[in-house]
Amino acid sequence: MNRTKLLLTLAGLLFVGALALDARSFFAKTSSHPPVVDDRLPNGHLHRRPPSPVATSTVDQTHTVVQPGEAPVNLVLPVVLGQPASGPLELTGKLSGSYVKTGPGEAFAVFELKARAPEKHERVPVNLALVVDRSGSMDGPKLADAKRAAQELVRQLKVGDRLALAHYGSDVTVEPSVMINERTRGELLATIEAIRVNGGTNMSGGLVAGANAVHPFSSDFRVTRAILLSDGEPTEGVTSNDGLFSEVGKLREMGITVSALGVGQGFNDTLMRGMAERGGGFSGFISDSSQLASIFTRELEQAAGTVARAVTLVLTLPPGVSGVEVMGLPSTRDGDLLRIPLYDMTSGQSARVVVKLTMNAPQDVASMKVLDAEVSYVDVAAGTPNQVKLALDAKVTNDAQVVHANLDRDVRVHAIRALGTQQLQAAAEAMKSGDRAGALDLLGNARRLFGASASALSGELADVEQTQAAYGNARSDADVRDAAMSLKKKTMKNFGQNNSY
Repeated sequence: MNRTKLLLTLAGLLFVGALALDARSFFAKTSSHPPVVDDRLPNGHLHRRPPSPVATSTVDQTHTVVQPGEAPVNLVLPVVLGQPASGPLELTGKLSGSYVKTGPGEAFAVFELKARAPEKHERVPVNLALVVDRSGSMDGPKLADAKRAAQELVRQLKVGDRLALAHYGSDVTVEPSVMINERTRGELLATIEAIRVNGGTNMSGGLVAGANAVHPFSSDFRVTRAILLSDGEPTEGVTSNDGLFSEVGKLREMGITVSALGVGQGFNDTLMRGMAERGGGFSGFISDSSQLASIFTRELEQAAGTVARAVTLVLTLPPGVSGVEVMGLPSTRDGDLLRIPLYDMTSGQSARVVVKLTMNAPQDVASMKVLDAEVSYVDVAAGTPNQVKLALDAKVTNDAQVVHANLDRDVRVHAIRALGTQQLQAAAEAMKSGDRAGALDLLGNARRLFGASASALSGELADVEQTQAAYGNARSDADVRDAAMSLKKKTMKNFGQNNSY
């Protein structure tokens, strides 16, 4: 072989090798692992880090995704009931299997939290702050609809409720909290009618001012809530997501629940959703401002029907369990403790929390503790703190067949739904950023994951197909945003959360 042919041959081999590396990189990016994961910096702020490396064949993944050629999983394990079983909240939980394999591996845990119906239904008097955006972008129908909705809320308040009104543009105006009676009701209606647009978006200033107006009366009320409305990004005051999340966290520690409602096309949905998650309230993505009146009504019903507030799930990781990832919810970790804020709950409301665990099961034990869980909350009827606890254990074996024979069908479905929904969540972000190829790849990943349990996840598969069609037919930026927003709403439900409109 002459020198030229040799060089060409070597170049060809290098090119083929590069393609192979690119392919492996592509499949790593489109694996069942989430595209991005929430984590915490030492100062407590959330940041987004790259996905964990794709697990190697030495890690037991039988709990995680359906394995090629495996037998169907049909076993349903009994749930563990939290204790004490009294109080307005019921906590249950179970693992993805009753056995774990020795060595490094992954498993899932699912917790269900339900609010029981009280023996005697009683409307709780409420202490509310209504915080309304009046920045320049609200001019026109949005502000008119917001004012009508606020006035309707005022009309529905009962004598004995309290309301403070804050409205913000570049500056902030606060109407002090007043006890509702016929005189103050009329004054509030007139004040709302007089609101006019002005300047930028000082969201943090409006929220803090509204909260400060209601806080002095919070000890006299079982429920205190701030309802924030905005149509855009914050431009003045605290403008970063993390900064606003911190402000909301402080308000929740003061006993003030925060709901965050975005209206129109320009608001930051990640910010509004994150504020509601950390504030224990509801979020709403409202494209049509004429819907605001009904949303405000539902917010009032939610606040007045609260049976448990300041709800927090705390997970304790025992020895052998090194990592925990909460699917679709913010959390903070301090050593072996992981805290997950949940929303205030009314009678009949529920929340599901799915977590993925990384562990290393020892070989010299018959069983191991996998996770301890505690839900703390304030019992609104009693006005006292309460908690409910449970522990999850698993047997340990070297036999992979024993592990598979004792997997739980329902938890497997919840796990696959959560993994697929992470892909949907990332797809919605890719749509918003204009990454069409990335969005379509992520939607395809979700479709493959949901297809592993097609009979149980037929609704999720239909949602993916609907999104693929809507996104494929999008002809404008507004069409793309609508498709992304619709997908985001679906992900909230898929993750088991029931605090969105």
